[in-house]
Amino acid sequence: MAVSERRGLARGSPSDWGRRLVLLLLWGCCSGRIHRLALTGEKRADIQLNSFGFYTNGSLEVDLSLLRLGIPEKEEKIPKVGFSLTRVRSGSIRTYSNPDPLDCPLQKNSSSFLVLFLIDRKEHRVQVRKYGEQKKLFIFPGLLPETPPEPELPKPTAHLAVETSKVEGAPESKAEVPAKVNLKPTMPAGRQQTPSREDTEQVLDLSHQNNTYNFSFHVVIGASSEEGQYNLNFHNCHNLDPNKGQPFDITVMIREKNPNGFLSASEMPLFSLYMVMAACFLAAGIFWVSVLCRNTYNVYKIHWLMAALAFTKSISLLFHSINYYFINTQGRPIEGLAVMHYITHLLKGALLFITIALIGSGWAFVKYVLSDKEKKIFGIVIPLQVLANVAYIVIESREEGTSDYMLWKEILFLVDLICCGTILFPVVWSIRHLQDASGTDGKVAVNLAKLKLFRHYYIMVICYVYFTRIIAILLRVAVPFQWQWLHQFLVEASTLAFFVLTGYKFQPAGDNPYLQLPQEDEEDVQMEQVMTDSGFREGLSKVNQTSSGR
Repeated sequence: MAVSERRGLARGSPSDWGRRLVLLLLWGCCSGRIHRLALTGEKRADIQLNSFGFYTNGSLEVDLSLLRLGIPEKEEKIPKVGFSLTRVRSGSIRTYSNPDPLDCPLQKNSSSFLVLFLIDRKEHRVQVRKYGEQKKLFIFPGLLPETPPEPELPKPTAHLAVETSKVEGAPESKAEVPAKVNLKPTMPAGRQQTPSREDTEQVLDLSHQNNTYNFSFHVVIGASSEEGQYNLNFHNCHNLDPNKGQPFDITVMIREKNPNGFLSASEMPLFSLYMVMAACFLAAGIFWVSVLCRNTYNVYKIHWLMAALAFTKSISLLFHSINYYFINTQGRPIEGLAVMHYITHLLKGALLFITIALIGSGWAFVKYVLSDKEKKIFGIVIPLQVLANVAYIVIESREEGTSDYMLWKEILFLVDLICCGTILFPVVWSIRHLQDASGTDGKVAVNLAKLKLFRHYYIMVICYVYFTRIIAILLRVAVPFQWQWLHQFLVEASTLAFFVLTGYKFQPAGDNPYLQLPQEDEEDVQMEQVMTDSGFREGLSKVNQTSSGR
């Protein structure tokens, strides 16, 4: 089910679409790294809430302000609702996968789960069960202060105390335990749990009012051994069987933070990366304009379109970099800057595919009219690019836990692949046309040079699509969590290299085979061949002009 606050965007007359698109853009800027998810009538058994890379002293805060289930308390014999916190050691692949769809993840003693938060509605408590030897992963009830004085481990609240009894798996000496952190909160009599060798348990209070439940907790990464990519998921095992599932409502706030800001470990370098790449694209655009000004005689409209693409790309990266700066410092971007980023991103995507298709079709260089097949290509690429950008905006405006998040992500990936495949057709058609024309129209040398240039351009487009759509994704999965920013670096570096090589191949120079016009001698040879082939000069022989003049 969709988020209740966003349902109104799907209704209304067509005249309101422009205003609602702006509202959608603004709404997508309100979450940042402070996530607020509200689901009503939800029927999914597993909800992937979020993924974040934590460094030492990083913190995860979760505030479940509303949970309303359709199952009565007396029918729940064992806890079947709760959260799971898992750590991923490579990429962003989800670690939990149930072979049996009816098997409850909360009841499996699997080592893939780091921490389980089991909501016991009968006892009005939350059992926190830690698996493995997680000595420096500290869990506390409640939330952290809004503005802590410095990024350090939080002090225990008044109702928490360090137990003097020895807990199995805990450090031997008190010197190894931070004075600010307790291993286990004090619990009322009758709720004490004896830690086993498999896990240690902790109990949090669960509030109950008007058939709704709420509680909050925060997790602190206490040592470098606990650093990594963590996934937070919500499970409702009552809905494992779709035929017996009951809809439920949930409202949760998630706030993640590292010592240096709200960005994940893989996103911290993106501010500097996008700023540097924006400067590189700006420098490339300025250099390209200077080249056009020095060769005004051979400049065509497509050359200025290429310059506009470079500047638009630079502005889009600049706004993207500024957004990451404000997300890191405030947890959310500035609304106006985020809207400008979406607009420039939309223009950049449309200009990129249109420019590649126009260069591949030879428009403005050797012809000013597109064929019917090429017009159909543009009629496909432009709407697909609009759809891809709408999908991108929707993904940015949705939380990861919404039911349509993965749907829009798959739409974006599919549309992007279709666009990449579609823009190759004009290049292939131009190559075939030059192959056929190289042996018939007499301009063999020029056509062969153009054919070689188009083949190079075809290989460039293939490499660009391959690196930005396939290699980049594989790199993101293969590298450790703190190096996943290399995925974006490879995408931007490949785009810059593609722009530079395209400008070099199709620069407005006199010796460029793409811009060469047939010489007078070649026109005479072509005319002679046409007349001979047509039969007008059958039986005649060529006479020297000097002899005939005499």
